Amino acid sequence: MMELRLAAPEQVAVVYARDMVSAFPPAELKPLKNIQAMCRDGCYRPWCLFDGDEIAGECFLWLGRPGWALLDYLCVAEGRRNTGAGAWMLAELRRAEPDTVILAESEAPAHAPDPAMAERRLGFYARCGLRTAGYDTDIFGVRYKTLYLPARPADDEELAREHRFIYQNRFPKEKYDRYVRIPWDPAAKPVRRIPWNED
Repeated sequence: MMELRLAAPEQVAVVYARDMVSAFPPAELKPLKNIQAMCRDGCYRPWCLFDGDEIAGECFLWLGRPGWALLDYLCVAEGRRNTGAGAWMLAELRRAEPDTVILAESEAPAHAPDPAMAERRLGFYARCGLRTAGYDTDIFGVRYKTLYLPARPADDEELAREHRFIYQNRFPKEKYDRYVRIPWDPAAKPVRRIPWNED
């Protein structure tokens, strides 16, 4: 029976190496040590889809203020893709976090290496009930569309404020100012694309 539950630290390390390293480019993937530190700090929930003892996928939440979180990673194990597991995880996540507005970032097709894949990903999120916010972001040089799974009504100003808080609460001001644009400003100097890190 499939079940969404929080993974233990050793299970997080397993799915990181098995699924996430191959699924996400370096500019979008936090180092494992940073994810583990965030779990220890209580600002991260590593939800995983369990099929018995096997993990079929993961949907990690980066927590902000109470009632707010960012869907940091959604990934399905290679042998489970195209089975509906991703949509099932999002539906179960909504049930597990009923009072949380869940923000999400999905690569903007116009700036993606594979625009067709980026469009399909946005379509998937829309079918799963996520709405598109009225602003994009530029984070570590990657341009994203902002999406959200609403627990209650929220306008773009509130979404952007809570979105900024999640990053500002983790990064030193200098790093935030250098690598994070929420919302993206088309008139601003582009952020240089570098691997995601906190070093």
